[in-house]
Amino acid sequence: MRHTLPIAPQFYVTAPQPCPYLDGRMERKLFTALHGEHAQVLNDALSKQGFRRSQNVLYRPSCADCAACLSARIRVADFKPSRTQRRVLKRNAHLRRNPTAPWATEDQYALFRRYLDVRHSDGGMADMDIFEFAAMIEETPIRSRVIEYGGPDGLAAVSLTDVFDDGLSMVYSFYDPDLAESSLGVFLILDHVRIAREAGLPYVYLGYWVPGSRKMGYKANFNALDIYKDGTWQDLGDPAAHEATRHPPLVDPIAEQVARISLPEARRG
Repeated sequence: MRHTLPIAPQFYVTAPQPCPYLDGRMERKLFTALHGEHAQVLNDALSKQGFRRSQNVLYRPSCADCAACLSARIRVADFKPSRTQRRVLKRNAHLRRNPTAPWATEDQYALFRRYLDVRHSDGGMADMDIFEFAAMIEETPIRSRVIEYGGPDGLAAVSLTDVFDDGLSMVYSFYDPDLAESSLGVFLILDHVRIAREAGLPYVYLGYWVPGSRKMGYKANFNALDIYKDGTWQDLGDPAAHEATRHPPLVDPIAEQVARISLPEARRG
């Protein structure tokens, strides 16, 4: 006889620390380990509920006084690039896409260091050495790819990308800071929409959009954008309508948040 049982991961909460997106706020994350034979199924299920992957951990912001971090994804079938975005595609048409296995290289790390030094010198990754970089790229228990983009002068951009059952998730991207005028960050997203469309996948997951954060504001420039809010995916609509998430009247206790997570089932003999 065969029957199904729920996959039952253990959830934990991090200690509060300064928020990287909104000044004067404290960040707290709800997280669980991602490993074993059901890692892909669990990742697919929780990613549809606002979780993100970092190596072998799935996490979701769960701050005590704020709910501003909203998971965002592009609806591939509905997406139409703006005039500015079409110019970005044309400007970068010479770049060659090269999907590879999740394996770190010295060229990737050199580009990564230049990107951090110019764009995020005060960020949480600023001191990441080559071994930590390799762990970020290679420690993945699910289907992942490294997508490199090469130009006449060598490696121009890289994206670490997860493959879900319903889309692509851009885990982390970086690019040549000397090519800032090429808008490579925008181009990477546009090309992932193109890859997803070719593969018949309905979504491209972009991580968190945060109202009021300059770092994350660019995501609202992509049309056909859904956000995960109040337990459901919904069209972004007017970005200003979500400002109240920074000052919610109530944030549910952790136990209630965990109880509402929908877990996948594992088949048993």
